[in-house]
Parts: sequence; structure tokens; C-alpha cells
Amino acid sequence: MSLTFRTATARDAADVLAFWAGSAEDAHRPSDSTAAVERLVDRDRDALLLALDGERIVGTVVAGWDGWRCHLYRLAVDPARRREGIGRELVARAEARFTSYGGTRADAMVLDDNEPAHAAWAAAGYTRQAEWSRWVKPL
Repeated sequence: MSLTFRTATARDAADVLAFWAGSAEDAHRPSDSTAAVERLVDRDRDALLLALDGERIVGTVVAGWDGWRCHLYRLAVDPARRREGIGRELVARAEARFTSYGGTRADAMVLDDNEPAHAAWAAAGYTRQAEWSRWVKPL
């Protein structure tokens, strides 16, 4: 395994979308778009972290820092590469990013019925916060 890690660029948008189509949970959300990924990396060039095996994406996480809170989204690992520590390393790199900015607590957006993700986040030291429910409004 010759993994490298780097932040995404706008040129990665199509490859990221293709990766998510096969490796990420996409239920209950509007479709992602190349333009949306490009906006993300244009706004915050360090937010989208990639794990690569050669040139092939094998993992992603969005480490969103708004200056106040630390949010994790779209943690995804190639199903054939799970349980190799790729997700753990992506989360560790995201957390390092947050602490370098002074962040003190991170949260992860995880679907209630995504049981494999629950186990992965628990292994990374995250716990479900029962007091909260996410409220959304499509724009």
C-alpha cells in the first residue's frame, strides 16, 4: 500500500464525484455536482482531504472549519480498502487541521441508518450526541 494524502483541487472534482458514487452513502441528500466540489475547494482549499493510491482516490473527508466550529462530512473509503486505517488517518489529519486553527470540538454528520459509519466513527473516538437533531431546509 503506497498511500499519499493531499488536499483536493478543482481539477479533482469529477474524480471525487465518481469516487463518492461508488464509495459514499448518498441517501437523503440532493445530488452533488462538480460545481459544488469546485466551490468548496475554491472557498477553502484545505477542506477536502484525499487519500490516494497512486493517482486513484481511495478515501475522502471534508474537514469544514467555519472559524467557530469543526465539522466533518463525506468520510468515505473505497469498500475494497476498508479496515486498512485509511479513514482513521483521514480523520486524524482533519482533526490536526482543526486544532491548528484553535478548534476544540469536532462533529461528524452521520446518517442514523448508516451502521458501518457508526462503527467507524466510534472507533475514531466519536459518540452520538442524543440531545441534538439536525434540522435542514433545501435551498
